[in-house]
Amino acid sequence: MVKRVILAIFILLLGAGFATFVFKSEPQLNSNFANEKSFFKNHPFRLGLDLSGGSHLVYKADVSGVDSVSDSMDALRDVIERRVNLFGVSEPVVQVQGSGFVSGGEEKLIVDLPGVTDLDKAISMIGQTPLLEFKIEAPKDAKQKAKVNADGTLVLDASLDFVSTPLTGRYLQKASVEFDVTTRQPRVSLQFDTEGTQLFAQITKENIGKIIAIYLDGSPISTPVVREEIPNGQAIISGGFTPTEAKQLVGRLNSGALPVPISLLSKQTIGAILGDNAVDAGVKATIAGFLLVALFLIIWYRLPGLVATISLCIFIVIMLTLFKLIPVTLTAAGIAGFIISIGIAVDANVLVFERIKEELRAGRAITDAVSAGFSRAWFSIRDSNTSNIITALILFWFGTSLIKGFALTLGMGVLVSMFSAITISKIFLSVVHFKSDSKVMRFLFSSGLSK
Repeated sequence: MVKRVILAIFILLLGAGFATFVFKSEPQLNSNFANEKSFFKNHPFRLGLDLSGGSHLVYKADVSGVDSVSDSMDALRDVIERRVNLFGVSEPVVQVQGSGFVSGGEEKLIVDLPGVTDLDKAISMIGQTPLLEFKIEAPKDAKQKAKVNADGTLVLDASLDFVSTPLTGRYLQKASVEFDVTTRQPRVSLQFDTEGTQLFAQITKENIGKIIAIYLDGSPISTPVVREEIPNGQAIISGGFTPTEAKQLVGRLNSGALPVPISLLSKQTIGAILGDNAVDAGVKATIAGFLLVALFLIIWYRLPGLVATISLCIFIVIMLTLFKLIPVTLTAAGIAGFIISIGIAVDANVLVFERIKEELRAGRAITDAVSAGFSRAWFSIRDSNTSNIITALILFWFGTSLIKGFALTLGMGVLVSMFSAITISKIFLSVVHFKSDSKVMRFLFSSGLSK
């Protein structure tokens, strides 16, 4: 009995600790948040586009020129994610919508940028990802169309024809800023991946003494002459950059080149006021629903109902803590999944209490009735929650981002509710009930209109 009391106290302290963390880590609830340092300051709730406001962009991808559509779309998604992350956007959501009935037979890329309500800025974030190309002289006497400066460097003639090569920014591993040891001018160093290194070695080998033009977004930015084969996959762009320009170019190149062309299909902005209203409505609905459920449990199930209410409070603070620590991006659908999981937790407690009531009616002592009630209710709780988890997994696997948010919070809630309803409630009930089968204890463990 002493061990159970200690365990119950520990669970209460743990729940209080979770509640403190949830409160202190949320700037809108804690007036001293500005004075907090390190841990608490880094764990606010992460709100989705529909709650925080932002931009919603839908792009069409032209995959007609690629062999593997799936790989190209995955690469496109990764590039866009790196690009928007480079601008410091909080929790961007970039997802691929494959061709099918829903997407109208087109490959689409959906980009959600929370907090970015300026559509022009949002579009520029996506569109500024550079297209880096390496072109060689057309098969003719191109040297006649190049001019030589006084310092011996070649200047590209406008009439000089260049043809594309397979080598593009797609094969770029990294870019970095360097400074010429002689002129101290900034330049951009490129390092290709394994496949790009082989392509670059072949191109330089076949074009010794010729110009390889480096194009960025369709314009030549450097026109070096190949002196010898370059087998290590390293190239230098010296385009007369300022340090700031070189740094910006490196950032753009490292964000990746688009593997397939994209075009904007639709754009939408969600205002912060609408998001705030949705958050307020969700919070009010959750609080009102919880209070009504707690009132029902206490009136109808008396002492076990009070225990269930405490267990639900711990369940809620555990869920909120997980939302912050994982972290989970909360949307309106996600909040709905969380509210439903509260109902599932209540349902589990109701099953247990009804079983206990049946055992008491059969004439068992309170101690035996509580033990038997949990044992008999477990199988029903397990089966119903297993079906809920399977449903959540299916929705998460096949659903869109909106459905995935709902499925994630629902699945998490079901798992945590099983722990709170079976373990926490059982520990608390084992502490508060007495071995005495007095009329008072019978009344406290009865339910409804029974005495």
